[in-house]
Amino acid sequence: MEPLSKEEEEYYLKRFKDGDKKAKEVLIERNLRLVAHVVKKYVSTDMDRSLEDMISVGTIGLIKAITSFNMEKGKLSTYAAKCIDNELLMMLRYDKKKSKEVSLYEPIGTDHEGNEISLFDVIESDENCIESQCELQEDLGRLSYVIKKELTHREYEIIKMRYGLMGGEEVTQREVAKIMGISRSYVSRIEKRALEKLRKAIE
Repeated sequence: MEPLSKEEEEYYLKRFKDGDKKAKEVLIERNLRLVAHVVKKYVSTDMDRSLEDMISVGTIGLIKAITSFNMEKGKLSTYAAKCIDNELLMMLRYDKKKSKEVSLYEPIGTDHEGNEISLFDVIESDENCIESQCELQEDLGRLSYVIKKELTHREYEIIKMRYGLMGGEEVTQREVAKIMGISRSYVSRIEKRALEKLRKAIE
């Protein structure tokens, strides 16, 4: 889908702020290209993550951006790109820490200007992401109820392990597949279906 024009974006943002859930859905769908654009710069990164993983995480950042965006503070696309970046960088930081084979100064990606980003840069930037972290905690509290209500037992277990919910540790699709005795592709399909359920429930 084509991105929204400035006028369309303002219209749907106002509708969403007035409680129109359909408007939020439109804002998400029409900004998915932005998620794909931001994710592209991480595709070549040496990481144990599929493109689908990164799109899923980036979409979470987009939804958070739409939910918390202040129309008086610039463009949604600029703000959303930063939120998407932040989610992906937190994912990369977790993966790199888990590998136990990386120094703080090893490159894990690039920023919008093509400059290499290291774990040290990400850790430094955490002080600027306190608000985002608080929002994440609020989102997780809300999700805990929705997850248990909307998902099957298997979907619940997979989402809980994949995203480190309910106090657990985040694990990869390969690890989930091994734990549950199913294929990685099957885990991916279940995760995708579960995330779609949650998106609709939250909206």
